[in-house]
Amino acid sequence: MDSDEDGVEETVMGPLDDDQLPHGSCRVTYSSGDCFEGHFVHGEKNGLGKFFFFDGSTLEGHYVEDVLQGQAVYTAEDGSTVHGTYVDGELHGSAREYDPEGRITFRGQYRDNLRCGLCWIYFSDGGRLVGEVNSDGEMTGDQVAYVYPDGRTAFYGRFSDGEMISAQPAILLGLDKNEKPRFEVDKGGPILHLDKSTSTVISSQPLCADLYEKDRVCVGQSLITGAAEGLFAKVDMETGTVAAFYNGTRITHEEVDARDWSLNGNTISLDDDIVIDVPKHFVSVERYCASLGHKANHSFTPNCKYDFYNHPRFGPIKCVRTVRAVYRDEELTVAYGYDHNPAGKRQAEAPEWYIRELEIHSATQG
Repeated sequence: MDSDEDGVEETVMGPLDDDQLPHGSCRVTYSSGDCFEGHFVHGEKNGLGKFFFFDGSTLEGHYVEDVLQGQAVYTAEDGSTVHGTYVDGELHGSAREYDPEGRITFRGQYRDNLRCGLCWIYFSDGGRLVGEVNSDGEMTGDQVAYVYPDGRTAFYGRFSDGEMISAQPAILLGLDKNEKPRFEVDKGGPILHLDKSTSTVISSQPLCADLYEKDRVCVGQSLITGAAEGLFAKVDMETGTVAAFYNGTRITHEEVDARDWSLNGNTISLDDDIVIDVPKHFVSVERYCASLGHKANHSFTPNCKYDFYNHPRFGPIKCVRTVRAVYRDEELTVAYGYDHNPAGKRQAEAPEWYIRELEIHSATQG
């Protein structure tokens, strides 16, 4: 067991020079639990090397005179990664970040370990933020945009740490020669902000349609026997396309379970605590059309599914996402996902119409 110049005890596996310092390809383990594998020259890291930190994360790159320089990859314990440029051991230059599934989450610049300049932040639902970050590396300013999953429809205006404060509809026209996005802003369009619902208020602008959704879906008479209105595609959509959004008031699971099923026709679970609900007096599009996801009817063979979505206007909600290619004028359907075999109960925990449909579907499936 040796001690380095900072007094940190270390164990070396590999060749040593005359001064008993690592020299060549070595593995050095520190008292902190971290270890480093790579090439040393008289005790200094020089060449390719990789740190294995005690928390399970790693950092791999090229070292010059004991300092990380150039391209390197940091991998967090959960598998997310940062691919960046290092100068004198600090992130300084272009960088890309990816989640554990390999999906990009960030693209932009760093200066002295802090995000700077033009940056893109990508969300797993397909949306993204783009703009010049402030001196703290936050997506804050008057020229920030949220871009929907189509890569074209956008909100452009003032954001604070990624939250939409005041923005208008816009179209992303493309990137200039410096890869800076060019937007065409609808100056006469509505001015919107983060308008997260409460248990009593569904939206401050309930008749302001979502600019992305209105180009993709509409409401009409359902083709399903016994159903009223349904949700229909206005355009062809590929598999995995976000078609509509499901916003509503936010109530608890306890409230839903305590009331009659007739009041739960437009409820969907957001998480373990919250249920999104479109109350009966907002079912008509003449009273509420800010989002239309609740108009999708049930099918045991659906062409869509519910998915999580972090909306710039509505906040955390659900969306309706296609599970196969959908064609113009086709009715969009989802599986409502009621519990078919609830513990301690003889039948599905669902409204009567669903139980009847379940029995018919089960019979036709043999």
